[in-house]
Amino acid sequence: MATKISSIAFIGLGVMGQGMVRNLLKAGYTVNVYTRTKEKAQSLLAEGCKWMDTPARAAEASDCVITMVGYPGDVEEVYFGSEGILSAGNSGLMVADMTTSTPTLAKRIYEKSKVMGVRFLDAPVSGGDVGARNGTLSIMVGGDKDAFDDMMPVFSVLGSNIKYQGNAGSGQHTKMCNQIAIATNMVGVTEAVVYAKKAGLDPQLVLESISAGAAGSWSLSNLVPRMLKEDYSPGFFIKHFVKDMGIAIKEADHMGLELPGLTLAKKMYEALAESGEENSGTQALIKYWTE
Repeated sequence: MATKISSIAFIGLGVMGQGMVRNLLKAGYTVNVYTRTKEKAQSLLAEGCKWMDTPARAAEASDCVITMVGYPGDVEEVYFGSEGILSAGNSGLMVADMTTSTPTLAKRIYEKSKVMGVRFLDAPVSGGDVGARNGTLSIMVGGDKDAFDDMMPVFSVLGSNIKYQGNAGSGQHTKMCNQIAIATNMVGVTEAVVYAKKAGLDPQLVLESISAGAAGSWSLSNLVPRMLKEDYSPGFFIKHFVKDMGIAIKEADHMGLELPGLTLAKKMYEALAESGEENSGTQALIKYWTE
């Protein structure tokens, strides 16, 4: 049975969540919000969002819930906690977890939700703060196809590249592929900048030359300019990237798969996090060579 969505609960108002909520408001949805620190919601409340005291109350007041929190442990609490989404028990609710979390947890939430008559999708995203603000995120979705079809009007407000990947957990597995590709690419683009500087070149001119050729990538075009401006503000936190790489390595281990490039990138980012850069954006990898 198709679900008509007019009110959305959005849980988690970090760097990504705020831009996503604003796009939902612009599209005419009623948006009920919850985050652990209410101060983070003040600007959105002034723009028309409604505050909810718990994830359960947010779910009860809405046709659909979107979660965008930090870590798998946060996802577990939001769904399975005493005041979590699934404690509300409202059959027919549509739920999409857009956090980058583990495929195993996605499957567990799906199974629990199904018993309760709740339709759950794992739908992690890529595109950073820019994609969240502009509504151009890539969205990778796992779960039941009919639920995906019913969520497409909402997903279309948030993203421009939306793909159904398969059964529950498939969205999270696809996001791991994304993070694996980004991790080694970030090492490569940063090494290129370091090399350009050591060779006495103008890194900006080098960027203009190589970004239009075979070396071109999203990271090269969007994150290297931030490196060159010494802008390390987070589009995506290093601490969250380390978390994602850890998930990917653990999943790869379960499959008997060795990923040396990812392992190296994780060690480099962990070194930065330990030096105090955990809340910087991933483009701060340049500091691995400069500090």
